[in-house]
Amino acid sequence: MFERDLFAGQRILITGGGTGLGLGMAHTLAALGTEIHICGRRLEVLQQAAHTLAADTGATVVAHPLDIRSPQAVDEAIARLWAEHGPLTALINNAAGNFVSRTEDLSVNGFHAVSDIVFRGTFYVTQAVGKRWIAQRLPGAVLSIVVTWVDTGSPFVVPSAMSKAGLDAMTKSLAVEWGPKGIRFNAIAPGIIPTQGASSRLRPQVQGNEKLADQRTLQNPTQRLGTLDDLGHLAAYILAPGNTWLNGQTITLDGGDALANGAYFKEYLHWDDAQWAEAKRLALAANPKSK
Repeated sequence: MFERDLFAGQRILITGGGTGLGLGMAHTLAALGTEIHICGRRLEVLQQAAHTLAADTGATVVAHPLDIRSPQAVDEAIARLWAEHGPLTALINNAAGNFVSRTEDLSVNGFHAVSDIVFRGTFYVTQAVGKRWIAQRLPGAVLSIVVTWVDTGSPFVVPSAMSKAGLDAMTKSLAVEWGPKGIRFNAIAPGIIPTQGASSRLRPQVQGNEKLADQRTLQNPTQRLGTLDDLGHLAAYILAPGNTWLNGQTITLDGGDALANGAYFKEYLHWDDAQWAEAKRLALAANPKSK
């Protein structure tokens, strides 16, 4: 779809780039000649991802262990990246956390487990990168991964819906504020792109929930779910050198699902206490495997 060396000379940081959607975008961009930097909390996962990406694509891939919930750690990591590798040309805000829960059952810690990564952490990284671009009068591009719920809302994922809506607002706000400085902001709101981590938390296979994957496919106007290639190709288009007039947009990538079906997780409205207890158990069991 794109020329192989389209991103030659580009240096892109992807938060949460060691797994899932972040790793998928990293693979597409690395194959197009990008110098890839990935960050996340688990060094072993990052190193394995970096090794695989480099072997598959021949690209330079650098792993940075980082908990984006710490503003000090973020600023130090970005300063180190700048000093050791040079300025970034783009940032992809992908790191996230999420799980399904009845809102009345949420603890304060559960709320912060999502919002501290998605809302605050994303801002910390964006500001740390952006202020360096501004100080050096460099152009840049920021792509944030949000959700279709920024338009529809969604039950049972209220911390995520609130936090992602904040990123959508950040995208629009900074597109205007930093646009004159040569820094573009856009976002992608993906539909269902199956990954192990998201599936275990958002669509747990509790009793009575076994056929939901087939239903989601049939309900989608394109009769399929999304793929990592779908997301990677759109990310590459948005960040492509020369694509300098696309700014302030959140692009829905879901095959028309939100138009046809609205908010996600409405099927959980009929869950009983036992199903919610099982969903919580499965999410907690999956937690150590997460990024």
